[in-house]
Amino acid sequence: MNFNDLNLINPIKKALAQEGYERPSPIQAEAIPPLLAGRDLLGCAQTGTGKTAAFAIPILQTLYRQSANAPQKHSLRALILTPTRELAAQVAQSFQDYGRHTNLKTVAIFGGVGQAPQVAALRGGVDILAATPGRLCDLIGQKLCDIGGISMFVLDEADRMLDMGFIHDVKRVIALLPRERQTLLFSATMPKEIAALANSILRDPVTVAVTPVSSPVEIIEQSVYLVDRLNKGALLIDLLQGADIVSALVFSRTKHGADKIGRILNKAGIAAGVIHGNKSQGARETALADFKSGKTRALIATDIAARGIDIDQLSHVINFDLPNEPETYVHRIGRTGRAGLGGVAISFCNFDEKAYLKDIQKLIGKEVPVVEGHPYPMQVFEPHVPQPRPPRPPREQRIQETQRTQGSPRTREAPRGKAADAPSRKPAEAPECKAGETQNHRPRRRRPR
Repeated sequence: MNFNDLNLINPIKKALAQEGYERPSPIQAEAIPPLLAGRDLLGCAQTGTGKTAAFAIPILQTLYRQSANAPQKHSLRALILTPTRELAAQVAQSFQDYGRHTNLKTVAIFGGVGQAPQVAALRGGVDILAATPGRLCDLIGQKLCDIGGISMFVLDEADRMLDMGFIHDVKRVIALLPRERQTLLFSATMPKEIAALANSILRDPVTVAVTPVSSPVEIIEQSVYLVDRLNKGALLIDLLQGADIVSALVFSRTKHGADKIGRILNKAGIAAGVIHGNKSQGARETALADFKSGKTRALIATDIAARGIDIDQLSHVINFDLPNEPETYVHRIGRTGRAGLGGVAISFCNFDEKAYLKDIQKLIGKEVPVVEGHPYPMQVFEPHVPQPRPPRPPREQRIQETQRTQGSPRTREAPRGKAADAPSRKPAEAPECKAGETQNHRPRRRRPR
């Protein structure tokens, strides 16, 4: 099957040809026909399967035909809700690429940057909006964005939307949408909560599951290193110093851990960027651009920040920390091996993470090969117990300790370079006053003529 068999309009087929697309991916082949027919859709697919094009192409074609039948100014008719800034920008770019010959306008709005340019773009007219929930709700609250005319709604990466705590904002947005609309829900994983949400917003949907839920990409070469927690940094440096790894996306469980990994690599002379939710939008875009251009070999990211990162021909994914959810492991390793290409997924596992590894192997249905003979074998075989932080002493005790070590403000030692027992300078004595004069007033002398 090729795109000519999907009954697409010529402007979209021309754009797809310019993008180098010849044959639709499985999810595109299954999703596009029912979406063009106006059906709701529930899609479950791994990353890298082409699901963005699966909903972008039918939305563009539907809106283009509506505009052709009733020419009018640009009005907001399609909304794509995404969990991260990067994904919103990526989705908007995809719509612009596929719809370059349709005269439809697409805008992305997200937090982390000033809202003025985004508001100006909305006022200039827009047909398709890709947005994050927080910024969209802010603009709606300021009456700067009206979604009352939406006829097509997409909830993308729904599982992460819930994990990030956006469920209330999502429900608020859905409540403001018209009842008569076409709704699409896509999710990389399909937990029970997502199924319940889908039942509440979808009407007689078509279900598209290209692969079994959370099954790994078979062509990815997987391996695991059993290593102690404190030796993970040294092992990562060892691997990245080799020539085999061209580019590596390194996953950390926490933002603090991602920053720490970045410092370790840069200190070792390995150029690395860091991306997570606490980074500004400018810093995230710079780190991603440096990685794509090859300026940096490693990009350290958290799971949430990595959503929306689209990197072609990524050679390696490294799980510095194993995720506590096995489905997340599948999503991580799917970052490599995109579009049917091969890739390598490497995982580090300490004693505390062995239970996570067991759950992952149970989900994927096979054991991940263990790498033997590396320079940092596991030597700690007991759980790590973090030491509790000692309680902070009372304020009076802290003041007394400060005065004891530094001295009170009135009894501190003399500055360096001056003797502590050096005599203080006396103020210069005022000269004696003559008769008829006071110290503050002396008669003015007259100039001789």
